[in-house]
Amino acid sequence: MEASASIELAKHVLLAFGIILAVGTVCGVLAQKLKLPDVVVFLLVGMLLGPGAAGVVDIKADSALNQLVLIFGSCYILFDGGASLRLKVLKEVWITIVMLATAGVLITAAITGVAAYYLLGVPFIVALLLGATIASTDPATLVPVFRQVKIRDRVAQTVMSESAFNDAVGAIVTFAVLGIAMGHGEFSLAAALVDLAKQAGFGLLAGGVLGYLAALLIAHEKFGFLQEYAPVVSLMAVIGAYLGADGLQASGFMAVFVFGIIIGNKDAFGFAMAREEQEKLEEYVMTTALIMRMFIFILLGSQVDFALMDKYLLGGVAVVAVFMLAARPAAVFLCALPDRRTKWTFKELLFMCWTRETGVIPGALAGLLMGMGAPEAKLIASVTFIAILMTILIQATTTRWLAGKLGLLEE
Repeated sequence: MEASASIELAKHVLLAFGIILAVGTVCGVLAQKLKLPDVVVFLLVGMLLGPGAAGVVDIKADSALNQLVLIFGSCYILFDGGASLRLKVLKEVWITIVMLATAGVLITAAITGVAAYYLLGVPFIVALLLGATIASTDPATLVPVFRQVKIRDRVAQTVMSESAFNDAVGAIVTFAVLGIAMGHGEFSLAAALVDLAKQAGFGLLAGGVLGYLAALLIAHEKFGFLQEYAPVVSLMAVIGAYLGADGLQASGFMAVFVFGIIIGNKDAFGFAMAREEQEKLEEYVMTTALIMRMFIFILLGSQVDFALMDKYLLGGVAVVAVFMLAARPAAVFLCALPDRRTKWTFKELLFMCWTRETGVIPGALAGLLMGMGAPEAKLIASVTFIAILMTILIQATTTRWLAGKLGLLEE
């Protein structure tokens, strides 16, 4: 009987995966025809397929299978994003990236927390916990958007890089506030800064070391004996970078992103692949990243709890409106404008204020808070999903239009 139950479960999962791939392929074609970022269409269709509507896809948010898809999918999309960046551009904008990924998260959390305190009528510490949960931007959304909408290089690379680096800061701030909210201790700025430095340092180290080793094995003139297996090496190294950094209690997502940067800029380190092998690797990464986007956003949409969202809808929409129109623009102007070296134009800053979607990582944090029994966890989860839906459906769909109006599109 147990074996039979396991087989039936496997068939159920296989069917769900088949449906996601089939529907996702149609949605990808549809998104191209409509000139929309595919993540928007995936999210909407996921909502229609989930238990709240058709009930075709029903994979629980707290299941091991869902966590596997979220973690690996986010890692691979981050790797893809890192590989598309260029070190020359990053050298010009690194101050802005660091400021946005640290101070920017704190500013966003604080302003959103104040808005939640007044608009939702919850204790201030709960409001601040909500602000911290949704403060970080989402690389899993932003990377594919910038893959499809060609924006001025330094703007796109700043937004993508910052979205990868701010996840660690968002998680640290969230759990620091959670400790106070649950009476487990007081916030210590010194301890938080040490923890952040540790996570960032070990994440950079793990990603850099594995990236260099992978580049050596697939592109070195003498030692690149795995050149034909470059796609498999990249797959192993993505997993290794995440788990290696996580084992060091560092940011696995940061490690994967740095690994991608090293692979994408391997020529700067003296490594050069044969043209055919390079094209094969790029095609493999592009296809795998597309599949991961399908799974992540269709599953994310299928897990939206409509009843819970409806309960906090009006207050949640009001908080997210402040979050989108005040908190994140304030963070951009306060963190990027002082960077005189970069000489950001007003149009570039305005665009960066708008392209700051919320997605997988805040959704995962909200799920963790639910599992840990955090105060008002259901309210936080509800507003987080409202933030995910509003930012992706409104901001991602208008990225191309806004870039065109501001003259930031590149042919």
